Amino acid sequence: MTAQPPPTSTAFLLAALGRRAREDVERALKPTGYTLRHLSALGHLMGEPGMSYSELGRRAGITAQSAQATVRQLEERGAVERRTDPGRGRTAELHVTATGQELLRAGRDAYAEVDAALERAIGKQRRHDLTGLLLSALSGGSSGRD
Repeated sequence: MTAQPPPTSTAFLLAALGRRAREDVERALKPTGYTLRHLSALGHLMGEPGMSYSELGRRAGITAQSAQATVRQLEERGAVERRTDPGRGRTAELHVTATGQELLRAGRDAYAEVDAALERAIGKQRRHDLTGLLLSALSGGSSGRD
């Protein structure tokens, strides 16, 4: 009697696919000199201009110190501007610049490349179905962080 392979874990496959997609997006972003962390910060700031480092860190799932380092890199490249004077205990009012908006477009293009590769692998209808299933899971599922 031959051993049966263990059932495939959906969570494991999603994690593996997520890792691959993240790596592919990072590779597509590499020529810009930015990373997904930069893109994430810009997306959050674009959605809520004036957000503080602490709030940005909470939303991005990183520490406030990591958020500050990421924003500092974005400021140095002209993608974000601070509209308040720096100072201990002050809330930094952070805003995305035109350069930051260009990076967000590059990020959308990078994600579109990864989506196109997935579509070539599984077909248009299956990619559409998968997107719908993932949206349902994300809107109804628990992240275990309750």
